[in-house]
Amino acid sequence: MREVFENVSRIKFEGRGSKNPLAFKYYDPSEVVGQKTMADHLRFSVAYWHTFTGKGVDPFGSATMIRPWDVSSDPVEQAKARMVAAFEFMSKLGVPYFCFHDRDIAPEGATLRESNRNLDEIVSLAKQLMQDTGIKLLWGTANLFSHPRFVHGASTSSNADVFAYAGAQVKKALEVTKELGGENYVFWGGREGYETLLNTDMGFELDNLARFLTMAVDYAKEIGFTGQFLIEPKPKEPTKHQYDFDVATVLGFLKKYNLDSYFKMNIEANHATLAGHTFQHELHLARVNGALGSVDANQGDMLLGWDTDQMPTDIYTTTLAMYEILKNGGLHSGGLNFDAKLRRGSFALDDLFYGHIAGMDAFAYGLKVAHKLLETKELEDFIATRYGSYQTGIGSQILKGTVGLKELEKYALEHDQIVNVSGNQELLEAILNQYMMGEK
Repeated sequence: MREVFENVSRIKFEGRGSKNPLAFKYYDPSEVVGQKTMADHLRFSVAYWHTFTGKGVDPFGSATMIRPWDVSSDPVEQAKARMVAAFEFMSKLGVPYFCFHDRDIAPEGATLRESNRNLDEIVSLAKQLMQDTGIKLLWGTANLFSHPRFVHGASTSSNADVFAYAGAQVKKALEVTKELGGENYVFWGGREGYETLLNTDMGFELDNLARFLTMAVDYAKEIGFTGQFLIEPKPKEPTKHQYDFDVATVLGFLKKYNLDSYFKMNIEANHATLAGHTFQHELHLARVNGALGSVDANQGDMLLGWDTDQMPTDIYTTTLAMYEILKNGGLHSGGLNFDAKLRRGSFALDDLFYGHIAGMDAFAYGLKVAHKLLETKELEDFIATRYGSYQTGIGSQILKGTVGLKELEKYALEHDQIVNVSGNQELLEAILNQYMMGEK
């Protein structure tokens, strides 16, 4: 089959002085940072939905991205052409992983049986292309939000038939993910939430969501799927309130239903923004709770209030993200998946490469700065000193649990002239800037 990206060769590392837009300036997959190569640290992945099925549609305009793999009138043949083009793109970009929803790679049929047959046909092709290229599946998932049947949710729907259909779809998606060697499986509750409490039994819906996830855990054990289960928090859009609002909300939910030992978080930068948090905050909170699993790498626009899913090019954000990931000991079976789409006006085929190269370079730069920060321990030492009062005296007794309120009162009566020290936020921001600019 003729190449789709015939004017593009394998993307190579040429260094920061390169003027070639189709070359990496900072991402050198073989460069060792600490104890691992950049490729092993970053574990980049391409998101099938935005990159290969996205057409540049927005609420006010039709498609601007007319792709050469979308020419067949037969949906299954079109899906095959798209899959071949996807593996050509990923091979030339040099990413080791990809991610998909079931309905991204294979068209929905008139019945569930037909949908499953379509999926099986495309999975067979994907398996062959994976063997040919060495590209692996980071995670799979089921699309339980696009079809009108999910208008009131999937596992949280008021209609038991929808719950059953969603369960059947997840069963198939789990089987496919296992068949393709997927290292994780993601749950994103796109419509698991509510628009108004006037027609919603929230407690019932949350119980059903827990029942659904428990069924998935049980079936994974039954079929021998050993990948990591991930939940992706998102606060709003499409529903006014979603049950997976942010990391803290999901942690509380998992602990309530005794599911916390089975699930970690797939954290998306733009979702953190929508929740009123920084990307670093969500990564940090997941990390300190032992729940940081994988990342959907993108960024939002601070002037817009919706999920713009832009390519991640802000190196301050990528640096602080990699700071948390390195402190987590890496992403383990997770990775950095570019859940990011080109702007509607960036409709040329080469723009797909430009966007991913920019994102990969931004995270590579962030990795190197974050590693240096942790190596020198400049921020870590400051924090340790700031909390130094807990290492001796009354602070040490507080941590050991040897004092109660009566002992604290006695101490405070004798030490009520308290002197605080500055948090030095501006100094620390200046230090971070020095590292960012390569002055340290």
